[in-house]
Amino acid sequence: MLLSVENLRVSYGEIKALHGISFQIDKGEIVCVIGANGAGKSTTLQAISRLIPVEPGSRMTYEGKSLLDYSADKVVSQLGISHVPEGRRLFGNLTVMENLRLATFARKDGADIERDVGRVFSIFPRLEERKTQKAGTLSGGEQQMLAVGRAFMSGRELMLLDEPSMGLAPLLMLSVFDALKEINDQEGTTILLVEQNARMALKFAQRGYVLESGSLVLEGDSEELLANPEVKKAYLGG
Repeated sequence: MLLSVENLRVSYGEIKALHGISFQIDKGEIVCVIGANGAGKSTTLQAISRLIPVEPGSRMTYEGKSLLDYSADKVVSQLGISHVPEGRRLFGNLTVMENLRLATFARKDGADIERDVGRVFSIFPRLEERKTQKAGTLSGGEQQMLAVGRAFMSGRELMLLDEPSMGLAPLLMLSVFDALKEINDQEGTTILLVEQNARMALKFAQRGYVLESGSLVLEGDSEELLANPEVKKAYLGG
C-alpha cells in the first residue's frame, strides 16, 4: 500500500469539513474522488499535502511513514508527492521554462532534471513551442499542461490533482487526461484526482470514492460506480 488515510478529520473553525474519512491507494493506481462543490474534495488533497492542519486522531501514512511528521515542503522534496491545485496557481510573470525550473529547487540531480524537462516537452509538445512565453499569457489548457508539467518536475511518485478539467474545452480536457495516463503508464506515477466531472474521472480512473458533505458514502471499481443508480442520478445526469 502506498498511501493510507484513516479517520481524517478537518475543521475550519466551527465548520466540520471532513468527518473521519478513510481510504487507501496502491502504488501505480489511478484513483478518483468525486462529489459536489463543498463536499471536501480539495480539503482532502490539502490535508495529504500538509497544507492545512488535521484534527487529533487523524492518520495518514505514505510508504509506511506518517505524513504528520512532514511539513508541506518536505512532502514534496523528500517523499515525491506533488500537488496540482485547483486554479493551477502558476507564476504568471515567469516563462514556461522558468516555472518548470522553479519546481526543481530542492532537487540535486542536475542530469535528471534536464532529462525530465525533455520528458515534459515530449508529453506536452505545445509547452516546448511556448517555453519562452510567460505563463500568464497561455490559454487555459496550456496553463493546465504547465501545472501538470511543474508537478512532474517537483515530485512524481504520487501526483494529487484538483479539478484538472476545470474550465477546459472538451478536446483540451481529453488531451490533458491522455497525458496523465501516459505519465501513469510510462513513469509509474500514482495519481489521485478529485473531480466534479464524474463521468470523465471514472472513465480515467481504475477506482473511485464518492464524497458527500465530508463523508465517504460509496467506493468501488470505476465501472461499478458508473453503473450505480445513485451515482448516475446524482452525478451523471440520470
